[in-house]
Amino acid sequence: MRAFREAVEAGDLDAVEALLADDVVFTSPVVFKPYHGKAITAAILRAVSEVFQDFRYTREIGAPDGPEHALVFTARVGERELTGCDFLRVNEAGLIEDFMVMVRPLSGAHALAEAMGARFEQIAKEAAARSL
Repeated sequence: MRAFREAVEAGDLDAVEALLADDVVFTSPVVFKPYHGKAITAAILRAVSEVFQDFRYTREIGAPDGPEHALVFTARVGERELTGCDFLRVNEAGLIEDFMVMVRPLSGAHALAEAMGARFEQIAKEAAARSL
């Protein structure tokens, strides 16, 4: 999804949020239960943008006009390098309705879980404020 990729690469988190459907489902690589809704997903993505260092997309898979997209990325969390993939499905309006992230290796996933866990109270507060 070109618009999403460009917004992420530009650091334009407001544009990223605008591409999320209100009922988006976000599946984290480090948490069992998916998150539901635009507010929590946007808050998570804002926190991830602070946690990931040297983030860059390296490959895009899927037809440009199709509903399914995979964006392969590399990043660093502290000293841990990781590779991941954002799996996106868009609805008929072109908004992201399903957003699943996978990362490897396990040591990178652990570093990500630790860094995000330390921010989760703030993430929850931001999501609650956006939901009002």
